[in-house]
Amino acid sequence: MTTSTGKAAAVGDGGLRLREPENRLERRVVWYWAVHALLGWLAFAAAQTVWMLLRDDGPVEWHQAGLVLTAALGAAHVVVMPPWRYRVHRWETTPEAIYTQTGWFVEERRLAPVSRVQTVDSERGPLERLFKLTNVTATTASAAGPIKIHGLDHATGRRLVADITAAAQATRGDAT
Repeated sequence: MTTSTGKAAAVGDGGLRLREPENRLERRVVWYWAVHALLGWLAFAAAQTVWMLLRDDGPVEWHQAGLVLTAALGAAHVVVMPPWRYRVHRWETTPEAIYTQTGWFVEERRLAPVSRVQTVDSERGPLERLFKLTNVTATTASAAGPIKIHGLDHATGRRLVADITAAAQATRGDAT
C-alpha cells in the first residue's frame, strides 16, 4: 500500500483517529487549478460581453464596469486559489485507512477505514490528461460520500487504485 513514512499514528487507543495526511498532491495540480479557474472566468466574461453587445437598454458603462470587476475577481482567483489549495490538500493511505484533507476556505479532513471501501475508481478529464494528472475515488457506505483524491500524478494514481483495491480485498470487514 502507498504510504509515506509508515507512521502508525493512525492506529492508537483502540482505533483509527483523524489526523493530517502526509502526502502532497502532484505539483502540476497548481497549474491545472489555475487553468481550470481561468477557463471558467473566461467563459463568464465571454457571456457578459455577448450580453453587453446584444442589449440595447441601459448605459454600456455599467456593463463595462461589470467586465472590469469580473476581470479583477478572476485574476485574484486564478493567482491566489491554486497555491492556497496546494498547501492544504493532502492525502495518505495506510493498510488500515485512507486519509484526505481538502479545501481552501473550509478545510475538511476525512478518514475511511479500508475495510469499508466498496469500490475504487480513477478518472481523468481532458484537462487532467493534458497535465498528466489522475483523480482517485474510494467509495464507501458513508453518508458523507466517497473519499476523493484529486491531482495525483498519473502513475501514482494507477498504483494507488491497485493498492487500495488489494488492501480492501485482503481486509476482513463488511464494507458497509
